[in-house]
Amino acid sequence: MSEIESEETKNNTSENRSECGKVFLAATPIGNMGDASARLINLLETADIVAAEDTRRLYDLANRLGVHVVGRVVAYHDHNERNKADGLLDEVEQGAKVLVVSDAGMPTINDPGLAIVRRAIERGLPVTCAPGPSAVLDALALSGLPTDRFCYEGFLPRKSGERQQHLRSLRAERRTIVFYEAPHRIAEAMEDVLAVLGPNRPMALCRELTKDFEEIRRGSVQSIRDGVLEDPPRGEIVLVIGGANDDEVREESTDLSVEALAELAINCAETEGLRIKEAITKVVREHPFADGSFAHRKQVYEAVLKRKGDVQE
Repeated sequence: MSEIESEETKNNTSENRSECGKVFLAATPIGNMGDASARLINLLETADIVAAEDTRRLYDLANRLGVHVVGRVVAYHDHNERNKADGLLDEVEQGAKVLVVSDAGMPTINDPGLAIVRRAIERGLPVTCAPGPSAVLDALALSGLPTDRFCYEGFLPRKSGERQQHLRSLRAERRTIVFYEAPHRIAEAMEDVLAVLGPNRPMALCRELTKDFEEIRRGSVQSIRDGVLEDPPRGEIVLVIGGANDDEVREESTDLSVEALAELAINCAETEGLRIKEAITKVVREHPFADGSFAHRKQVYEAVLKRKGDVQE
């Protein structure tokens, strides 16, 4: 056996030992099967338990990759992940290799997986990732917009009022912003993006990433919105929007007094059904001072109590 072969055998043996009794989060292809990593294939073949968001899609993926899944397959999705996390971790404690996969992309990123990660951390059990395809990073890289600083906001809210409120909270965000959106809501979403962020910000609409009909539409918010109305996009959509410029940040950085924040918090608690402390936290975070600092929540809370006392009197 050569020195290189000996070293590879040593590394493989060490890796196999380290993989025993561990949770693995593995990224699956978001469209192109050629993006499946050798590590994903190995984990599918060797895992004792495969926790899949959709078991039918898992077996379809395995068939397309020519992989035989020998481990026990369990459904692990948004509706049961909290209840199943501890049971799966009990198996890890007994030495099982548990693989967690979603339908596409990386688990925990708008997909199940976070519950088992948190519980594994709490229980002191090992958890690791087999990284791979990500629609967020693919869209960001292809957008042509700054990538050194960005924020991922998941799916936009479904209702227009909530969507606009969420977009308003991001008007002073300097980083590139990444959203997911469904094709049946894209027209309404773009109307709200235009209404809140204005027509001139640069953006990209990315659809069907890595698939045969991949398309990247780049331009201003106005041009993308017009294109959506003229030629409605189909398939999975990622929106990438440029961050605020200096003028936009200045417009959004007017300092609010503690009393004004208290007023907003009271209204927020009533309209959104939040506890007053939760509403204060939300309002304070959404209204930073010009220097980027935040109001003291305790002072806002005291102002809320004073306001409520004045109203009662």
